[in-house]
Amino acid sequence: MPLKIVQFAARPWVRKLLIAVAAALALFFLLDDVALPLYVNHGGTLSVPDVSGLPIADARAQLEGAGLQPVEADTRPDPDHPTGTVIYQNPPAQAMVKHGRRVYLTLSGGEVMAIVPQLRGRSMRDAKFALERYGLQLGSISFEPSTLYPENTIVAQSLLADSRIGRGSRVNITVSSGGGSGGGISVPNLVGKTVNEAEKILQSQGLNVGNITYQLSYELIPNTVVEQFPRAGESVTGGQKIDLFVVKVGRPTEEIQIPRN
Repeated sequence: MPLKIVQFAARPWVRKLLIAVAAALALFFLLDDVALPLYVNHGGTLSVPDVSGLPIADARAQLEGAGLQPVEADTRPDPDHPTGTVIYQNPPAQAMVKHGRRVYLTLSGGEVMAIVPQLRGRSMRDAKFALERYGLQLGSISFEPSTLYPENTIVAQSLLADSRIGRGSRVNITVSSGGGSGGGISVPNLVGKTVNEAEKILQSQGLNVGNITYQLSYELIPNTVVEQFPRAGESVTGGQKIDLFVVKVGRPTEEIQIPRN
């Protein structure tokens, strides 16, 4: 048996195969230990420039001038930086990288915008809730006579419906004071009163408490009226319900509404 193995290995094609395998292994180790490290280290390293806060065109110019490849990776809303400005980069500034490395850039999409809802024809209370749902705030309130809209109904708004503005902006409204002088009851000022005090004042003038909406806060005195609709000084008919906004202890992240019959 040993003689047969020696005779087999002595064949020319077997010797050629063994020589080819040995040469392939030698080439592999040569590439792995010598050629590959030389290729990786070719050109050395460089420091990534800081392009945060720059417009994308300027950021591109700096990165390309440094021998790097800028890539626009993402866009995020950011009210503190103009649209198209770099707000984040990866790798970060001063990182040591190879020549030709890609640098991923996150750009500012600008301020978060909100759509103005249609307020005309709504009550002030409905308008306030509608604005808050859209991330906006109720601004100043003025009154004017109107024969087209019922008393305490919004007749105009400072910003057109469906227009886009920054979140948190205020929208001013104009409210109908009715079509004539009439002989209504002037709504008393209830802001700063407790709920019990407000109810007694309203009853003494022939008015009633409407819906009570509790606004959570750690800063204001609990059970205190902070807002009312209709507002103080408006003219209403006898028996009119006055909606109250009252402080309740808690985080100001939600409102709890208690309807009144």
